[in-house]
Order: sequence, then C-alpha cells, then structure tokens
Amino acid sequence: MKKLFALCVLVMSNFVFAQSPTQLKVTESNVFKDYLTSYNIITMYSAAEGKTVIARSGKKKFLFDVFDADFNKTFSQDIKVSRKEIFVGELFYNNKLKLFTVFAPKKDERIVYCHTVDLTTNSYNKTTIFETTVEKKQDLFGSRKNHNTSFALSPNNEYLAIATDNITKNKNSYTIRVFSAKTNELIYKHSYQESEERSFEHNDLYIDNSANVYSLGKLFIKGNFNKNTKGEANYQFVLNKISKEKNTELALNLEKEEHIQSLRIVPLDNQLQLIGFYSELNVDRVKGSCSFLIDTQNFNLKTKHKQSLTKQVYEDLYGYRTGDRKSKKKKELRNFEIDHVLTDNNGNTYIIAEEFYITSTYVNNGNMGGYWTTTYHYDDILILKNTPDGKLAWGRSIFKRATSPSYNAFLKDDQLHIILNSGKNLTKKNDGRIKVSRGWFESTSLYDIEYSSNGDVSYNKIQDNKNKEFYFPFFGTYDGNKFIMMSSNKSKKRFMILE
Repeated sequence: MKKLFALCVLVMSNFVFAQSPTQLKVTESNVFKDYLTSYNIITMYSAAEGKTVIARSGKKKFLFDVFDADFNKTFSQDIKVSRKEIFVGELFYNNKLKLFTVFAPKKDERIVYCHTVDLTTNSYNKTTIFETTVEKKQDLFGSRKNHNTSFALSPNNEYLAIATDNITKNKNSYTIRVFSAKTNELIYKHSYQESEERSFEHNDLYIDNSANVYSLGKLFIKGNFNKNTKGEANYQFVLNKISKEKNTELALNLEKEEHIQSLRIVPLDNQLQLIGFYSELNVDRVKGSCSFLIDTQNFNLKTKHKQSLTKQVYEDLYGYRTGDRKSKKKKELRNFEIDHVLTDNNGNTYIIAEEFYITSTYVNNGNMGGYWTTTYHYDDILILKNTPDGKLAWGRSIFKRATSPSYNAFLKDDQLHIILNSGKNLTKKNDGRIKVSRGWFESTSLYDIEYSSNGDVSYNKIQDNKNKEFYFPFFGTYDGNKFIMMSSNKSKKRFMILE
C-alpha cells in the first residue's frame, strides 16, 4: 500500500510537458557503410562550401574521411601511428584540418607532428613541427585540461601559436612558438614565466594579426595550492603579452574572498575580455560570472565586473520556492566546467558549462566480497550571457541528468541552441522545473532547446529516436549556418543537418 501511494505521488508530481517541433530545417544524408566500427571520433569540421572532414582514432591508427556537400565520401586516409604518439589538439582553417600529435620515442625526447588533411585537394600529409627534450618524462602540455587551449590561430589565418610546458627539477618555464599558418615554418620562439619559486598554470591562448601572443594563466604565490593557510587565494591571474622581442606581464589581482578556477579569452575589437566563474568559497564552486576587460593597445585593465547568478538560474534547477530561497542566500553551485564560449553578432558572450563529477559505489556480491563501480555524471547545464562590456545580462540553466557527454551548443541568428538527447517526453514538475533526462524503460528523443536573445526558452523536439537513427550531438560541428552530426550506427551511418 505504501509503495502504491508513493507511486501515485510520483505520478501526480510530474506531468508531460508539451514540446513544439524545432524551427530548424532538418535533413538527413543517405546511409553510407562504415567498416571501421572500433574507431572513436576525435573531431569533426565542416567547410563553408559544404565539405565535411572527420578525424577518428583506433588502435595505433588515425582515420580521416572527407565528404562532399551531398555527404558522399570523396577521400579516406588510414594512418598507422605508434602507441607512443598521442593526439594533443587541432585547428581548422582555409579548408584544412590540422591535427597535432606528440611522439615520445625516448623518455626525454618529444616530437610534435602535424597531420594535415586538405579538403580542396583531397590529400593528406604529415610534417614535423618541432623537436625538443624534456626532463623525467615531462609532458609538453602538462597543465592543460583542455588541449586546444595550447593552440591558437590568428584571425587573419596567418599565424599559429603553440604553448608548451618546460618544467625541470629546479625551474618552471614555459615556451611560446609562433609559426606561419601556411608553411608551418617557425617565426619565433620565446620563453616566459621562468622561475625557480613560482609555478604557472596555463588557462588560455590567443594570437593577434601582428603575431603577438596572449597567454593567460594562474601564477601561484607559494607552492601550487589554490588556497593559503588563511583560506585566501594563493595565486594571481597573469596575462602575458609575448612578442619576438619580449614578454610583458599584466597581473590581475583578486580580492581576498575571490576564487576563480580558470578564465577564457574572448577577443573584441582592440580589447580582450577575460571571462569565467567566481566563488567566495572555493575554485570548484560558482557564485556568479566575472570578467576583466583588457585594452590591448595600452595593455592595461580597463574594467572588472563581478555579478551573482540570477534568480532564474536557481529556479530552473530547484523550482520556484527552493530556487527563491537559494537565490536570496546566494548559494553557490559546484562542479561546473566551461565547455563553450560563444559570441553573437553584437559582441555578447555566452558561457555554457556542464556539471561534471565522478562517484564510486561498492557493490556487495553476497559471497564475502564485492567490487567498486565508477559512474561519470554529466548533469545540469549552466548558461550565462554577458554584454560586450562584461556585465551579466541573464542566466538560465537546464535541469539534466546523463552519464556520458550528451550535448552541443551553437548560435544561429543570435538564438542559442542546445542540442541533446533525452527521454521521449520531458516532464514538468509541480515546482516549475523541466526535467531533461530519460526515465526507466523510456525511449529517447532528440531535442533543440532554444534561447532567445533575452533568455526566453522553448523546448523543441527534432525527432523521436525509436526506429530511427540515434545521433551524437556532442561530436557535431557548426559552420556556414549548419550544425552537422553523425549517427551512432556501427556499420551503416548517416548525417543529420540542422539549419
């Protein structure tokens, strides 16, 4: 009886939330055979004239496929690589995909390669970018959680910058190498943040049209802990402006109660906006958004803004009553990592982050033993919109549950689109929350969650996945006003195009 009552309460507390069909144009390509089912997608890009390139990895191999505007495969290249050669980043420009790898033939030797796929000529080549030595198996890209923050391309596609770590036993050191983006020839090399006492943790990289490189990161005061014994930040953010001749440092000092995990660089005319999340408790928490506006001509800090999360963020996650209470108390969120930073036609910046954490559970098998299981959680999504001067315009969030990377985001006509798979029927709780997750035994659907420029949201269904292809938005790509993603079928695949 108690179980029946609980079930009734559960059913009454939720009801199916009506979804509208997406306003995006949806088309699918013809099916093509894929014989290499064990390969995992590394990256995918589409060119303005309609061609698409996909890079995948297998056991000691890389596979590159090129498709034309009608998604017919026009080129394929299977490359054998050593198990000691690993992927570290990629760039796409001028109809070329450049995939960067590091080869470690010896414990102290590193070779950086560039695998280039030319979509115009349907060709592939592999070149050596540079060789160097390290100490005691040190990684060249050791402090980067996001590899692509180590590679940057100038807006005019003329210059390529690569940031590496050169930490030795007695000294921290970092190096910027600038190359010609056309020929891969080295233009200059410059070391920076060399110190025997203070360590530097790289956050992001940008290079301008004059080959000036901006390297942003944390410079720790003592050791490499985020807090000192008083609970204050044990670091300051430093923006390095690096040229062939010199390195100029701009320190961004924080207030005692400010804690920031990382910042991202957003170029705006002759300015750089450094944006991220701040906390008053710890670096893995979020109280609101922060931004530092840098004048690149005078290389100084123009303005700084710090604003708490909006009430709507809490209501989307916790409902009306709980959300109102948490908003008044300025409760901090936790475990959010920035996935996307998007800029619209008016210079507004969107920060999209997903809650990620790991749990372990011990399972008793009943025979005087058991085992541990690990679960990866990809849960709520946080969305913040900043104005060009760095102020918080609005904030929203998506109440979501998933156990694998599940979403992607893009801006089209200044409308933000979040593409993801969820249960066939979204549910709206009595407290106003829309739950985006799959229930037990429930089939799935593909959704387009659309946000207007002022933050209004609509939940639009693209398709019910039952008896249809299942698509992976996470590996999709947006270019030329089209979002393209591949299906999950192992041997027969197709593409979906949203425009």
